[in-house]
Amino acid sequence: MLNNALRVDDNVAEALYSHNRIVPTYTKSQITPIKNNYNGATPDAGYISGWNLTLEGLASGLSVHLNIRTLMNRFSAHEQITRFVCVEGWSAIAWWAGLRFDDLLRAYPPMSRAKWASVESSVNLDNSGSPDPYFVSIDLATARHPQTLLATHHDGQALTVEHGAPLRLLVPVKLGLKNVKAITRITYSEEEPRDYWARYGYSSYDGI
Repeated sequence: MLNNALRVDDNVAEALYSHNRIVPTYTKSQITPIKNNYNGATPDAGYISGWNLTLEGLASGLSVHLNIRTLMNRFSAHEQITRFVCVEGWSAIAWWAGLRFDDLLRAYPPMSRAKWASVESSVNLDNSGSPDPYFVSIDLATARHPQTLLATHHDGQALTVEHGAPLRLLVPVKLGLKNVKAITRITYSEEEPRDYWARYGYSSYDGI
């Protein structure tokens, strides 16, 4: 019954979503420290040298692999200072920069009926340091929001491992658990994909 109530709440939140709703932005003087909020151990930096982003579920029917240099050279960079809100109850004002998710969608369109993206990190670890792939569901309306970034920089510097190098999802209209670090794969689909925390009874929408 509680799960059904949570699903109704998610559906209402999704129905009320507006592309025109912009979360507040801040100045550099208002920036506050942000935690390393990996849900497990921080990965070793060794994965970065061979990193690429895989795109699947595209209109072309192809799988595309993009390295960080290609992403940074092809797409315009956008900066924003927004509040990151963690489900654990803390928040921080942080300065991010990167490409808009919407620009990636325009360059590599998803299949015609796609409504969702599964955003995954294969390098995520659990508390013991063992592989624990992390994955979240993002509706494409949220992905296209003008403040949704695929971030490459934090505080004017390239992302560190602690903050999700070399590419992380930044969705200011969602709780922090949706902001996947070290993204390795994005897959578009018609049906809502699995969500890491939804398995444990959390909302799958996680809107703010």
